[in-house]
Amino acid sequence: MNEVFPRGPSLLTRLALVLGFSVIAMFVDTKVESVSTFRAYLTSLVSPLQYIADMPGAVLNWSASRFTSREFLLDENERLTAQITLMSEQLQRFNTLQQENQNLRTLLDAPVQQEMHKMIAELMAVDNNPYSHQIVINKGALENVYAGQAVLDESGILGQVIEVGTTNSRVLLISDVTHAIPARISRNNVTLIVSGIGDVSELSLEHVAHSTDIREGDILISSGLGNVFPQGYPIARVSSIVRDESQPFAQVKAQPLAKLDRIKYLLLLWPKDIAPEEAISNQQVLDGLGAENEE
Repeated sequence: MNEVFPRGPSLLTRLALVLGFSVIAMFVDTKVESVSTFRAYLTSLVSPLQYIADMPGAVLNWSASRFTSREFLLDENERLTAQITLMSEQLQRFNTLQQENQNLRTLLDAPVQQEMHKMIAELMAVDNNPYSHQIVINKGALENVYAGQAVLDESGILGQVIEVGTTNSRVLLISDVTHAIPARISRNNVTLIVSGIGDVSELSLEHVAHSTDIREGDILISSGLGNVFPQGYPIARVSSIVRDESQPFAQVKAQPLAKLDRIKYLLLLWPKDIAPEEAISNQQVLDGLGAENEE
């Protein structure tokens, strides 16, 4: 008897086919260099859809800002004015210390750290894969964004750019399990490796010897090794240390200083020699604050 609805391949056959195609796709992705270029084209192709998807939220934010009370705006303006005043004082001291540091380096004939230029970027989307901590930002090849570029927020290092499209880019956060960053303890310059464990509120320090001089509360900053993150930027604060002599290494956890779960605006860094014209330097920030103070 002929069936009205003919049966297709069995579930096991379908599973085997899917697994086979997945293995082939992973092999091609790792072995064929042209795949990364094709992925970049796909990212550029999808970017208009991401802007369209982001538009309702932008419209709602714009509408909400229009209905904000006048009293709230006055309080916010007063708070920001006070914050700018405090930052101006700190930047003035920083400028003096920077000059003194340059003089000392000249006396010691030591190389001066390369100045970094900066540009503000905005979050567009968050990867919905729970096992991958990635985000999409609204800057791309048109702004000279490049793979491996350091990304920060106002508190510390967020991650690095891994894919660049025409108008947007994909950023791998430091909390991702595949991410690791060379670091050092600001208190004593001991070098360590800080790795993500898939948790936005916690990082892990790899291969820490029991005798290592590390304490809870120590601040970890980028060491500059690996030529990805410039040295001196904050990464995390040591939160717990377990020294179990039955284990080969101490178990050290740290809390990231960047707000990985509350990302809105980000900061992209360029070395001075490859920075785009739109990026600003520390001196331009100081000059701008100085002009505001004179007014």
